[in-house]
Amino acid sequence: MKSAKWKKRHEELAEEIRGHDHAYYVLAQPSISDREYDRIYRELLELEAEHPELLTPDSPSQRVGGKPVTEFPPHRHAAPMLSLDNTYSREEIGEFLNRVQKLLPDEELEWTVEPKADGLAVSLRYEEGVLTAGATRGDGTTGDNITGNLKTIRSLPLRLKNAPPVLEVRGEVYMTLSGFMELNKKRKEDGEELYVNPRNTAAGSLKQLDPAVVAERPLDVVLYGTGEIVGNGPATQAELLKWLRELGFRTPEFVRKGHSLEDLIAAIEELDAVRGNFDYETDGAVIKLNNLTQRERCGATSKAPRWAMAYKYEAEQAETVLKAITIQVGRTGALTPVAELDPVFVGGSTVARATLHNEDELKRKDIRVGDAVMIEKAGEVIPAVVRVVLEKRRKAATEYEFPKKCPECGSAATRGEDDAVWRCPNPDCPAQVRGRLEHWCSRGAMDIEGGGEVLVRQLVERGLADNVAELYALGLGEVASLERMADKSAQNFLDGLETSKSRDLWRLVHGLGITHVGIGVAKALCREFETLDALMAADVETLVAIDDVGEVIAKSVHEWFQSRQNQKIISALEREGLNFQSALYRPTDAEGVLAGKTLVLTGTLPVLKRSEAQAMIEAGGGKVAGSVSKKTDYLVAGESAGSKLAKAEKLGVSVIDEAELRRLCGE
Repeated sequence: MKSAKWKKRHEELAEEIRGHDHAYYVLAQPSISDREYDRIYRELLELEAEHPELLTPDSPSQRVGGKPVTEFPPHRHAAPMLSLDNTYSREEIGEFLNRVQKLLPDEELEWTVEPKADGLAVSLRYEEGVLTAGATRGDGTTGDNITGNLKTIRSLPLRLKNAPPVLEVRGEVYMTLSGFMELNKKRKEDGEELYVNPRNTAAGSLKQLDPAVVAERPLDVVLYGTGEIVGNGPATQAELLKWLRELGFRTPEFVRKGHSLEDLIAAIEELDAVRGNFDYETDGAVIKLNNLTQRERCGATSKAPRWAMAYKYEAEQAETVLKAITIQVGRTGALTPVAELDPVFVGGSTVARATLHNEDELKRKDIRVGDAVMIEKAGEVIPAVVRVVLEKRRKAATEYEFPKKCPECGSAATRGEDDAVWRCPNPDCPAQVRGRLEHWCSRGAMDIEGGGEVLVRQLVERGLADNVAELYALGLGEVASLERMADKSAQNFLDGLETSKSRDLWRLVHGLGITHVGIGVAKALCREFETLDALMAADVETLVAIDDVGEVIAKSVHEWFQSRQNQKIISALEREGLNFQSALYRPTDAEGVLAGKTLVLTGTLPVLKRSEAQAMIEAGGGKVAGSVSKKTDYLVAGESAGSKLAKAEKLGVSVIDEAELRRLCGE
């Protein structure tokens, strides 16, 4: 009797959580507070722990429950996953319409136009309403079974209501643009190589063998088609999309119908005008025959259906000449090739340099000095060399050989077996020393006025500072003797150093430049540890237990503090009187007024500087995010609030002013 009671309660909790997930991740209309959601979810976990027999593959607890795998098993699609023919020509759209009309003479044809998401095609198989398999396209017949990775996408339902016995759903997995920007922002703070673009990053994420890693990536999915259906299905594409939405799937937000070439061109132009508002990259419009019976009569070639075509938008590109390839050495020793270009205007700004990422990328595109190259820059995405204009290549152009020595110190570069980057192993390399000092002085770390690239380079070249602690031993005469440094400028820099001694501990931890420790991780550590000594004494197991700190980060932090050289630097900083106490620290039994809340700041506040408002929020236990999303609890809006305010209003996020923020924080 009791087992029936627990089973019923488990089903109730699972169903309730699925409903809340759909409202939150698909509809962007949260139906419950985060605290209440967490309470229900914890009850489900506790029930499954006490009664393991209740655990099912479609339980909400199983989204990140899969263990790492050694490889992805093959999955054969019940119905082939075909690719689409595409065109950049409007004339070819007309020719395509004529071809289909010839296949279906004297029949009225209706078409749909949808966005072409720039992601990775996937197929999802549901049996009796439960997700049993998710796979990549592969060769169209057989793909990789990545079910564990796809389950981590929160907008994707694991169980469907009122579904046919067998249903294959087709769609595209993508990385959100806002998530991609945040991911690269964090990697930049951590001194790691930046990702190239959202599509490649999404592809790399889905290839991860550990679902827990995939769960950390901002992936989403849009569904727009079906494969095998056992049972009755819709009759048209428009009805199919409506049906998929009713089943709980995210579908394209833009769909237009039309009968003529003029109708379709108008829809394509309308989509082009609004696609910049989507939180994912689109590279075209997909034209499909609306009637599914007519599609069957049209059939397909071995590669693509005859009833659909993708119209690709032209990306904004510009041609220029690659004058040289230089190698930058980062503070972590990474050697990054950079294209030095004849300046060219593209994507709203003048581009003179573009990252080439690594040796593999150089070889793949066969980029050589002197080549004419096409540059692309979309929005805030990093300028990239898209391709070489081979027909303009000089006969004398030779293949670029990646240097195997550090250009700064001459040390032999190393490259790990699983690493895409060559690195300088010498911690005393001048470039790495400069990088660490610049990072320490940066606004996101110790925020020291005047501690920029020009000053730091001279300090290192003259041997005045080899580590961050030595900055605090500098005298006025030493700094003033540097080029372009008058007594006043020198004194301002020294005053900045003195002011930095009282900065909160998280800034110091971030400023140390520990691999993988950006601002977010530094704050997470300092919420957990009251002093730097306590952080230094923590073992890997203790560090792993902290939110936002995984095993890789924990090991990196532990190893950094175990280094005798680094311990000497910490001791020197302590002697110089730097603050080792954390204002963010909050005992586990003391919860802040904003605990568990996420806030976003926008516009100019009447009194508080942005950094002061952020410190107030964090002192209250809250987190400050850079962009508005469904997870945002409050938007703090000041004067000249822009797009963030519009997005908050669209998502139903609470908008407050500085006065309300102060009231929430008890001031």
